[in-house]
Amino acid sequence: MTRGLVCKFGVASLLATICWAALGAPQASATAAGGTVLQRIRQSGTVRLAYRESAVPFSYVVDGKPAGYSIDLCMRVVAAIRSALAMPGLRVAWVPVTPTTRVDAIADGTAHLECGTTTNTRERRARVAFTIPHFIAGTRMLVKAASTINDWSDIHGKTVALAAGATSRAAVERLPQTHAVDVKVMEVAEVNDAMALLDAGHVYAVVAGNVQLAGLAAAAKDPRQYAIRGAMLAIEPYAMMLPKDDAEFKTIVDRAMVASIHERETQQLYRKWFLSPIPPRNVTLDIPMGYLLMESFRFPSDKVAD
Repeated sequence: MTRGLVCKFGVASLLATICWAALGAPQASATAAGGTVLQRIRQSGTVRLAYRESAVPFSYVVDGKPAGYSIDLCMRVVAAIRSALAMPGLRVAWVPVTPTTRVDAIADGTAHLECGTTTNTRERRARVAFTIPHFIAGTRMLVKAASTINDWSDIHGKTVALAAGATSRAAVERLPQTHAVDVKVMEVAEVNDAMALLDAGHVYAVVAGNVQLAGLAAAAKDPRQYAIRGAMLAIEPYAMMLPKDDAEFKTIVDRAMVASIHERETQQLYRKWFLSPIPPRNVTLDIPMGYLLMESFRFPSDKVAD
């Protein structure tokens, strides 16, 4: 089974094959127990992709359609699924999710793959699986550029906003121990909803992954009114979610990601979404690839530090 899949995906380099071997081949018993995702996809003729509606530049809506870095990577995986099933006409159905519904959407089978900004954590791995990280972010805060808030100590006793279900909540809750800082938290459905609270003066900062904050500022009418500040509270490896305990499906997803990295498609997509003008306002985020992500691309693995 494994050898046949390698031929179908046509991994161009020996390095990609070696790196996949490092991930570990799925056990035969797990494969025998799992192929249910591929069976459902074949029977329906459709692969269902979960996406976010406002997670710039990873997964958001442009002209009524999902777009972004994570979306493009998911479509690389869809191409691998079409090849594995010999179904070039396999359809894609888009399933909108939020930070609070995304894990459930994968765990209960509503979607087969999630294309967004989900951090691979031990808690989430109890319910879903993750493939190789495609971005490594750090938890920071977005404030008004004119604000005197420069670091976490400056928000002691103040209110911050963050998305419900986001891992940034845990980092904020640790502030009393890590920085001797107490803050109040206001949760919103999506991180972009927090911008309205910041603009209205209801909160002093928006807390999220640094690249999401950069996307929020870039989407604003005047990005110069905002600034990203504060040392990183936590490192967040973003990766696609997929159903747990389905080794056959995970093999396809992981190998597609390895191939995309070593054939440098992922790096090209990074330049497209982080170093070039992006829709709808043709703003360039200008976020060079960080050292941690570059190193992770050298030896791709789904293993992350907890």
